[in-house]
Amino acid sequence: MHEGFRDVAWLARTHAEGNVAAWLERLPYARLIGVSATPDEEGEGLIYQLEPREFNVGNILLPALHGGVVAAFMETAGTLDLMLSAREPRLPRIVDFSIDYLRTARVVPTHARCRLLREGRRLANVQVTAWQESEDQPVATARLHLVLGALEPNDA
Repeated sequence: MHEGFRDVAWLARTHAEGNVAAWLERLPYARLIGVSATPDEEGEGLIYQLEPREFNVGNILLPALHGGVVAAFMETAGTLDLMLSAREPRLPRIVDFSIDYLRTARVVPTHARCRLLREGRRLANVQVTAWQESEDQPVATARLHLVLGALEPNDA
């Protein structure tokens, strides 16, 4: 995770507030590709969005989003969602990331929903589903396995 997250007091405060926007501001790549998060209208956590930016295009003939951008979006969403839903402020590190591309991701707004499958003392598993027009027709699914690092006061 980015060095800007080493401020223990800031991380604890933003975790308590559920301030994912503050976390996204400290991730330059997330800002570059256009990642944001909004509360789900149904009250089921957050929905992450990826803006349809020209920079994110991988195939100009279709046009389609670059697979690496889709993966980075889903990895960012999964990691931040885990940080938000974790019992205490922690800095997860990705051990394994697996993505299944299911259909072409066109250059339109892309959304993602995350589901925490397991949060143990040291490991967590998160599932991410990305879609564009209909959540019933995902463009990709991903699974993240993460190590949960404890915050140390000397990290500040």
